[in-house]
Amino acid sequence: MSLREWVAHFKALHEKARTGALNEAGWSEYRAGRDELARAMLAAQRAALRPGETPRRALRVARALQADLEWSLDKVRAVTLDISSGGFAALLAKAPPRDEGLRVQLRLPGGDAVAAEARVAGAQVLPTSVRVAFAFSRISDGERDRLEFLVFDTVLAHLAT
Repeated sequence: MSLREWVAHFKALHEKARTGALNEAGWSEYRAGRDELARAMLAAQRAALRPGETPRRALRVARALQADLEWSLDKVRAVTLDISSGGFAALLAKAPPRDEGLRVQLRLPGGDAVAAEARVAGAQVLPTSVRVAFAFSRISDGERDRLEFLVFDTVLAHLAT
């Protein structure tokens, strides 16, 4: 099977998975395909790392989502720069405290929100803002699955068939 055929087949499986139309064997094939695609994309991301950068464990994609963040001293609304099932990054005026958990709501396309708790995983001061990376510290399996679908929706939208 060519790469183009594989991607077309996986896209069809992804759509069936999204609607719950897969049987047990179909889910198994879908998960295996998703893992294979994620491994390939992560390998490509690792190849592009600069010296000293740490490779990611979860596939991350550039995706703008509304993010409502709340911690003890502040509430802010931001837009994500990228997203994965393990966390996200956003530009903020100032970074939240590293030692404090945050409540997060990410607005998905269609209006639904994913609720989770997160912590600051890193912050990079830029000339006019701070790029803050967040790692989910508490997220339900169902919410993580919704983010996984979003990540693969994004990947598949960029792959030509």
